[in-house]
Amino acid sequence: MAAAEALIADGGPHQHVVLNAAKVVQAHDDPELARIIRSCSLVNADGQSVVWAGRILGSPLPERVAGIDFILALWRSAARKGYRVYLLGAEPEVVEATARIAAGQGVKIVGYQDGYWDEAHESDVVTAVREARPDILFLAVPSPRKEYFFARGQEDLGCALMVGVGGSFDVVAGLRSRAPRWMQRAGLEWFHRLVQEPRRMFLRYAVGNIRFIAITAAHRARRAPH
Repeated sequence: MAAAEALIADGGPHQHVVLNAAKVVQAHDDPELARIIRSCSLVNADGQSVVWAGRILGSPLPERVAGIDFILALWRSAARKGYRVYLLGAEPEVVEATARIAAGQGVKIVGYQDGYWDEAHESDVVTAVREARPDILFLAVPSPRKEYFFARGQEDLGCALMVGVGGSFDVVAGLRSRAPRWMQRAGLEWFHRLVQEPRRMFLRYAVGNIRFIAITAAHRARRAPH
């Protein structure tokens, strides 16, 4: 949070990104996405698998910072410091409910829009955000779409800090629930998500996690002394 507040005070533009097993696999296959991630001002692990991999590879991380926890902490900071906030993404009714809930917590919401725009209208979306003059832009669309959107538009969006939030608007709006605290501490929040969305999450976890393990093992082998 101290880093995020410093980036907002700096005026930006700054891009934030979270890393989980699925995004590591995407970046492994997509050099441009990997470049974007490396260029971000703020990167944190939003997957316990990334924390475990860091330990295995000899680059331990302090902890996992779940995206939803970071968002709620930023909202509390925004309410205290008067940051202007724009919400972009998710279904129309979801982003509207999220905006209403955030405003009820004292956050100054200067605009919101759903995530269903096509490429031909992207410039209109960027203009709408810029004219609202937010300090923080939260974007709830899938990866790598959000990383590419930020990378293309960061100079034109006119906000200090751009934060990708994945499915967090669904949690705030009550469509999805957080895992119990004990599951979060044990690194099992992924299993809770799988139970809630088995059709969408099975392929991601079944195939993506196996590839993540293979990528981690390959890096470990290259680091091993010969």
